[in-house]
Amino acid sequence: MGLTGSIVRLADSVPPLTPDGDEARRWAEEELSKPVYAEAQPTLFDRIARAIADFVERLFATQLDGPWGSAAAIIAVLVVVVLLVAAFLVWGRPRATSRSRAAVAELFGEPESRSAAELRADAESRAARKEWDAAVVLRFRALARGLVERGAVENPPGATVHAFARSAGRVFPASAEALEDAAAGFDDVRYLRRPGNEELYRRVAAVDEVVARSRPRDLEQLGAGR
Repeated sequence: MGLTGSIVRLADSVPPLTPDGDEARRWAEEELSKPVYAEAQPTLFDRIARAIADFVERLFATQLDGPWGSAAAIIAVLVVVVLLVAAFLVWGRPRATSRSRAAVAELFGEPESRSAAELRADAESRAARKEWDAAVVLRFRALARGLVERGAVENPPGATVHAFARSAGRVFPASAEALEDAAAGFDDVRYLRRPGNEELYRRVAAVDEVVARSRPRDLEQLGAGR
């Protein structure tokens, strides 16, 4: 009897394998609410592309009658191509855009989602409190983020400050030496633990201001050629 009683109690404690209607609905809602299902949902671009593809499939699966059948099919295909191009131009590639945004959230190997303006404001706030180490680091990050926001320089994930300075120097040759000096100052403070100071901060801020006002070399050459 003892063993039988234990088995009965164990059976009572196990949830039923066949739920009723309300329980099944609740389980399904809980499962579908998980983030993995939201991430798997098709984007607007995906739905438009799928609708156009279905239209083309139905178009060629249907026999067009009359002398204008072939011409109508060609026109329809051209319209579809135009719609695809327009959709691509308007919405772009959502997944590629997501990757791009993820890359932007990283700056010199560390998470950084602030804009150039926000980084400059934070740097000035630290400088006002004479926190020169943080001020130097933040101001160089503002310089880099500003050029990336303008599309003047690319800063791929994992790029070093010196690689960035070289790239920026090719775009702003008049400031190439100052950019390299600012990168060296960032390195000294951030990685070599050398103390920052007001003079170094002012040098970094000065080159940030100069390149922020300057036109990239490619645009200058374009303007000169007109």
